[in-house]
Amino acid sequence: MVFAPAPQLTVTVERPGRGGSDEIHLHAGGQGVWQARMIASLGAQVVFCTALGGEAGRVLANLIEVEGIETRVVETQSRSGAYVHDRRGGQRQEVAVMPGESLGRHEQDELYGLTLTEGLRSRVSVLSGMAETQVLPPDVYRRLAGDLRRNGGTVVADLSGAYLDAVLEGGLTLAKVSHEELVRDGRASTERTVDLIAAMRRLRDRGATAVVATRAEKPALALLPDPEDAIVEVRMPELEPADHHGAGDSMTAGIATVLAQGGDLPAAVRLGAAAGALNVTRHGLGTGRADAVERLVERVSLRAYDGEPMPPMDGHATPDELAHRMQLGGPQ
Repeated sequence: MVFAPAPQLTVTVERPGRGGSDEIHLHAGGQGVWQARMIASLGAQVVFCTALGGEAGRVLANLIEVEGIETRVVETQSRSGAYVHDRRGGQRQEVAVMPGESLGRHEQDELYGLTLTEGLRSRVSVLSGMAETQVLPPDVYRRLAGDLRRNGGTVVADLSGAYLDAVLEGGLTLAKVSHEELVRDGRASTERTVDLIAAMRRLRDRGATAVVATRAEKPALALLPDPEDAIVEVRMPELEPADHHGAGDSMTAGIATVLAQGGDLPAAVRLGAAAGALNVTRHGLGTGRADAVERLVERVSLRAYDGEPMPPMDGHATPDELAHRMQLGGPQ
């Protein structure tokens, strides 16, 4: 289940080649949409819980349905957001933004009940962020994370700021953050690895069983529960990016997919890294063929932060096996 209360209608203006005419594309956008799209691409069943309203909301409902993503929608009087960007010059240039509107109390209650019901039926719940934080208060996320965890749910959150604080209070299986978010929110004093690791451990102490921190072009860092307090670097293949947007969301989607299929955290992190790496080679956000991602997994490695290489994960290693391999040190 992907909880995405505020998707956005995206309008993109492109010119494919010199002398060609402009093309205008309509897409469903926002973190939760990109995550659900990648989860579906990886072959897992996904239910998308959201609230839609106004003209943008009506268009979004059709666009999401066309992608084959199963949706649970609360129709609202509040308007969904939209933005227009120009990519004719090769880079995204924002042209116009229409913010989404805050959900009313009854709309919030209806969305909460719908999402909780679907989350309790799902093996994994992904709590995604919003570009427009006025839509829904952080406390809704806190309650949702707590209710799902108390009832045995696996909860993955890709959030920052007050929303991350809220779900930590409720409890998380895994928190995915970026190094920019850790510094911006004052959780890490600098971008130095030692400061990022200290921030990750504080997130663990506050309620996250595992933490993954992306670092742009540098290897991501993962704090895994077994062996205790293990910090590993996630080494990914070097690929020329076409568009770096959405890589972190694809990583979150890959992690959630493996956990939903019964895989362990190391295997989930590796596949998530492969999904994120493939996404940057494409212009579509949250896209990538499952077979291509599976091939890239072979080129993703987890290495102990102290510099000792971790053995390749076969995708089925248990936490005890991981601990044993790390104690041995070096490739197996």
